[in-house]
Amino acid sequence: MSAVSDRLPAFPWDKLEPYKATAAAHPGGIVDLSVGTPVDPVPELIQKALVHAADSPGYPTVWGTPELRDAITGWLERRLGARDVTHRHVLPIVGSKELVAWLPTQLGLGPGDRVAYPRLAYPTYEVGARLARADHEVYDDPTALDPAGLKLLWLNSPSNPTGKVLSKAELTRIVAWAREHGILLFSDECYLELGWEADPVSVLHPDVNGGSYEGIVAVHSLSKRSNLAGYRAAFLAGDPAVLGPLLQIRKHGGMMTSSPTQAAVVAALGDDDHVQRQRARYAARRDALRDALKAHGFRIEHSEASLYLWATRDESCWTTVAHLADLGILVAPGDFYGTAGDHHVRVALTATDERVAAAVERLRQV
Repeated sequence: MSAVSDRLPAFPWDKLEPYKATAAAHPGGIVDLSVGTPVDPVPELIQKALVHAADSPGYPTVWGTPELRDAITGWLERRLGARDVTHRHVLPIVGSKELVAWLPTQLGLGPGDRVAYPRLAYPTYEVGARLARADHEVYDDPTALDPAGLKLLWLNSPSNPTGKVLSKAELTRIVAWAREHGILLFSDECYLELGWEADPVSVLHPDVNGGSYEGIVAVHSLSKRSNLAGYRAAFLAGDPAVLGPLLQIRKHGGMMTSSPTQAAVVAALGDDDHVQRQRARYAARRDALRDALKAHGFRIEHSEASLYLWATRDESCWTTVAHLADLGILVAPGDFYGTAGDHHVRVALTATDERVAAAVERLRQV
């Protein structure tokens, strides 16, 4: 019997370990800009909500508390411009990565079914298809795909790794095409509140979907906007005909967000001020790193949103990784996200101000 792990590609981050060791040996210490993990404090009001709910001896529900669903629907309408969102249109999840990895399986996909995702993309889209034994393919324009047998179409705007943003017109065109062919569309919008040179739009906006959520689901996370990666807090919003069966499956699977985390999410979604303060931190780091990389000979492509700079010196990404590791700076090679990224590196903005300043100084000294 073949192990489930045999279906999966080699874990890419293991390849980065030798370069991490090189960077760590720098006299000034490593500046780790490889993984986009938040480093700033969890906002105090969220911590207080978590502590206040700490005495939660009973099992939480998979669908979440009514207060949580109210918070999600309120945020969707206030921040994304969604309309007529009810509790049936939302579903809490245990961080977005587990959803991406297990969605094809939970949808009942298998051999002969096709899953498509961007040519440069978060590797877990492929992992999810492999776990379900479904076929997988990449695209530049999803509407150029053969719709026969295409059961799940992933969008990702703003993109990880490139920071590219799909325009409202592009989203409208893709949603219409997916509906015409009966293709379920999931839009990964986890970086939507981190637009810099573009204002990202959700597929939940009525200008995009025509006022209907049929056949579309958006994925949102609090990991980046609220520094809650350690809380594993995310949610789905969209077509109740899709979310209802997923809710039943996830009840059987025990995929429930802890009660304290649910309370923390209510606090986080009800407050926009902490998001703006965190945006300001990232904006300052982005400006500093962008200027230093360009002065060092890099070209920055896309990067109009998200927590990354998509940078190139028109050489192998691993040559770039090695060069920066010698400066004590660790970045992610672009080929982690597809072969089309083999001449780029992804530079995360998720380091402290002190570490970002150290990276800037090293880039400018050479």
